[in-house]
Amino acid sequence: MSNYTKATNFATKDTLPTGDANKIVKGTEIDNEFNSISGAISSKADIASPTFTGTPAAPTASAGSSTTQLATTAFVTAAFQSMYPVGSIYINATSSSNPNTLLGFGTWTAFGAGRVMVGLDASDALFDTAEETGGSKNATLVSHTHTASVSDPGHIHWSSGGLVYGGAGSQPSQGVGATTCVGGGVTVLQTANTGITVNMTTEGESATNANVQPFIVVRMWKRTA
Repeated sequence: MSNYTKATNFATKDTLPTGDANKIVKGTEIDNEFNSISGAISSKADIASPTFTGTPAAPTASAGSSTTQLATTAFVTAAFQSMYPVGSIYINATSSSNPNTLLGFGTWTAFGAGRVMVGLDASDALFDTAEETGGSKNATLVSHTHTASVSDPGHIHWSSGGLVYGGAGSQPSQGVGATTCVGGGVTVLQTANTGITVNMTTEGESATNANVQPFIVVRMWKRTA
């Protein structure tokens, strides 16, 4: 791309005295000026839909601007860096490349190997500090025994021996220790209070067992600089 520079100062010719040979405008002067102008114009880009070649440059817009200015590589890089400030986490499910290679900026280190992320909760001591770690994928199930106690206040077994009872007086007496009742032919057997203890077999095992939530594996990186 070239710029037009005027080679002949035609205005100075007007100040020369009549008869001075330099006062005459020569065809070669006009032709040289025309060729210079034509060459400069042809090296310029069109206003509408130009196609640039080489390495064109443009002024860089200020960070965060929203205009019709061209987005230069410097502007785009600054925009990405504002999206991933120091301390940001970059996640990729397929590429193992360091984000510096993919994004073109920053110092990144692998982050959170074998761990899932959880949001900070200032009200919970387990989650109230950024990058705090905890939890275990192995849980110990301690062996234990369940016991149950049943108290029997005592009960009565009786038999009518085929006798049909017709009145209230013929009902068997259920007093404690009674062995007979009104009406005859009835035997009442009463047991004493009985305590029953049930022992269940030991359950569980004192060993570690996998206790892992559903997960999906990705690569995570933290920007440190």
